[in-house]
Amino acid sequence: MIHVAIIGLGAIGQRLIPAFQQHPDYTIYAVCDVNQQLAEQTATTYNIGTFTNNYQQLLDDTKVDLVYVAVPPKYHHQIVLDTIARGKHILCEKPLANSLEEAQEIHDASRKSSIVHAMNFPLHYSPGSSKFRQLLKENYIGSLRRVELFLRFPEWPRPWQQNDWVGKKEQGGFVLEVGVHYIHQMQTMFGPLSVKHMDLRFPEDPTASENSIIAHLELENGTPVVINGLSQIAGEEEIRFTVYGSEGTLSLVNWAQLEGAKIGDKMNTLPVPNDNDRLLEELAKSIRGEKGNIVTFKEGLEAQEILEQLRKGEE
Repeated sequence: MIHVAIIGLGAIGQRLIPAFQQHPDYTIYAVCDVNQQLAEQTATTYNIGTFTNNYQQLLDDTKVDLVYVAVPPKYHHQIVLDTIARGKHILCEKPLANSLEEAQEIHDASRKSSIVHAMNFPLHYSPGSSKFRQLLKENYIGSLRRVELFLRFPEWPRPWQQNDWVGKKEQGGFVLEVGVHYIHQMQTMFGPLSVKHMDLRFPEDPTASENSIIAHLELENGTPVVINGLSQIAGEEEIRFTVYGSEGTLSLVNWAQLEGAKIGDKMNTLPVPNDNDRLLEELAKSIRGEKGNIVTFKEGLEAQEILEQLRKGEE
């Protein structure tokens, strides 16, 4: 049984609790949040025996096998380094850190350790994304011509994200919160990316995160990649990740729905398998010493390299 400690009990940290509790390989041993009342309330709600507002106490507890770091991005760096120093396995929320320098330091420390280190990129394990990658391997689209990521958010932060950081330039914004998932998927599917040109815009509030991005990137073979994002607009939220090829087109729409067609046909919804909770299964395999399909800190660093260029307007 893998004993889990969760650090950070906001909306993201709470989301995985039921999955951990339902999985036969895990038990949630402890939860932690700087808000002691929230830590106690969460422990009571989910019948978890230990709660605290001091994460160092959890790291010193020999019963803890795996630490899930679900705090806001600017707190990842120190907590993850402390966890590595204690020899605990880590599941870290995306992005890996809040700067490229911090991410590099975390990656370097993890390479010197024997721990299992994994990133929580749920899109990577989603049925729609898995089927998307399978169809690419089966040459559904033929030769790749273009990759596009289309992001539209009527409100940012979205109604369920009303906290003090996700709408701020320091550690929030839709490029970081949403875009990094697709940056990672592009790198997984097609290899390294480079930023060629971009236009990043912000509202009048100097602390607020971006409200517009148009970025032109390239794959190593020169294939163009376009990221087109807007927030604070009329209409409904839409996230559309599309690849165009010599023989067909594939789109992953709003995280889960897969659409595709061959040239000359209309786009249709494609079936996807019902394959949930693969992240925790693959993580458990890795902790047991088996080969698990996890996103490591190396891949987290590679995604952060592109993310930091995009969120800071660096070419």
